Order: sequence, then structure tokens, then C-alpha cells
Amino acid sequence: MSTGLRYQFARLGIAEKLIAINVLVFIVNGLVTSLMDLHEDIFMQWFELPKDFFRFIGQPWSMVTYSFFHAGFGHIFWNMLVLYFSGRIFLNLFGPRRFINVYFLGVIVGGLIFLLGYNVFPALLGKNTALIGASAGVTAVLIFVCAYIPNQEVRLIFFNLKLWYIGAFIVLIDLIQIPDGDNVGGRLAHLGGALLGYVYARQLVKGRDIGQGFSRFLDGIANMFKRREKKAPLKTVYRKKKARNRKSDVNYDKENHQRKIDTILDKISKSGYESLSKAEKDFLFKAGKED
Repeated sequence: MSTGLRYQFARLGIAEKLIAINVLVFIVNGLVTSLMDLHEDIFMQWFELPKDFFRFIGQPWSMVTYSFFHAGFGHIFWNMLVLYFSGRIFLNLFGPRRFINVYFLGVIVGGLIFLLGYNVFPALLGKNTALIGASAGVTAVLIFVCAYIPNQEVRLIFFNLKLWYIGAFIVLIDLIQIPDGDNVGGRLAHLGGALLGYVYARQLVKGRDIGQGFSRFLDGIANMFKRREKKAPLKTVYRKKKARNRKSDVNYDKENHQRKIDTILDKISKSGYESLSKAEKDFLFKAGKED
């Protein structure tokens, strides 16, 4: 990747980066298989999530990588469109770290529901299929937003709709279409992502972030690839009383900052995002960038 492209990529938001990566994988996979006259599954089979549990054990990375591959233009177009708009709402409330938690936990839970469904339900046993697509992660982000600020209205073509109406409609459509037998695995994955998004949002309203453990796990992986810094020689450090007071002041400022964020988020939950003043919106936007 050239310096110019790296710079442009670095400027993108986290949702836009995910969209760019998905589109890039889709284009590269399509070009390589077409130009080399190869079967479209020649590479995808190593990254798709198989329904067979023992095959999955042989490629455990597929629990995440399946989400970067799509079956066609329509598949990736609608997924990325929904991710873009739901991501914009999400990132007005929270920072990229929590977005990653919701998205990839949605991908994982969606994949687990798919695996369980095809190995437990008698009607699905024996069917040869595999899971691809970002739908579970996209649905998790969308339902999270719908559950966290359910009364927030958004413009949908010619009229306004509350977010919880949209979320309920999407879940209902997936439930209704399961008996038809068309894309059952995808529907199960959608519902898994929706479940994760809903539970995450409602727990966060209560003050509990269920994605903290996942964040620590990602930090551990990132630290494995960082160059270990040389340890500085041991030395005695004398702390002055003034320094301790400064630390107390910093902690006090952080607590006040967090209290203000919590007050604004509580206002959004009760009255919607549009009820905020311009100053509150600006404060929340800056706080989200610092997360």
C-alpha cells in the first residue's frame, strides 16, 4: 500500500475502515478467481465458517474471517450500506473501541448460533453449507443502537421512525423467513448478532460493559506483536506531596468528566439524541473521539 493510500486509510473512521477492508477482499477475491479461471470457493473455503464442527476445529480462525467474504455484489452492498449508517449513529455515542467490541462479538455469537443450529436441529442436520458475510456483525451494531436509544427517530425516505421499530422489524423478518428454508444459516447468524447487540446495549444502560473482557483479549493479542521495550535500570524515585495532589486532581477531573458523559447518555436514553443541546452534542462527540 502506497504512502498516500495508507494516509487516506488512516483518516477513515473505524466503520469506514471495516467497509474498505470488506470491499477490498471482495474485489481481490473476485479478480483473482476470474483472471486465473479458478472456482470462486478456491480461497473462500479456507476462511468461510463450515457447519461441520470437526472441520471448524481445523480452521478456528474462520469464526471471524467468514465475515470478510460475501456471496455477491448485492450481499456486500446492503451489508456495507447498513454498516455505514448504523455506524455513524453508534460513533456519535461511543468511540471505536466499543464499536469493535460490538461488531466482532456479534460476528462471533452469530457464528456460534450458526454452528449450534446446524449440529442440533434435526431439520438442518446433514445439509452441506457454510457461512459467509458480515451480516451478524452489522446486525449487532444496528440492534445495539436500536436498543440503546430506542426512542430516537431517524428519517426513512418520507417519514420518521423510532429506532426500536426498525430493530423489531428486522428481527421479525429473520424469524419469519427461517421456516422457508432459504438461507437458514444466514438468518440464524443474524439473530445471534441481534441478540448480542440487544444484550450489550441493555447491560450498558445499567452501567455494565460486557465487552471489557474482549477488549482485554484484543489488547493482549496486540501486545504480542509490539516490540518489547528495554527495561530501564532500577532507580529510587522520591515523590513529592505536590505530585500526589496533582494525581488526585487528575482523578477528580476524570470522575467529573465521566459523570457528565453518563448524564448525557441517560438523557439520550430517555428523550432521544435530538433532545441534546449543541454544547452537549459537541461534548459527547469529543468524548467519543477520546474513547
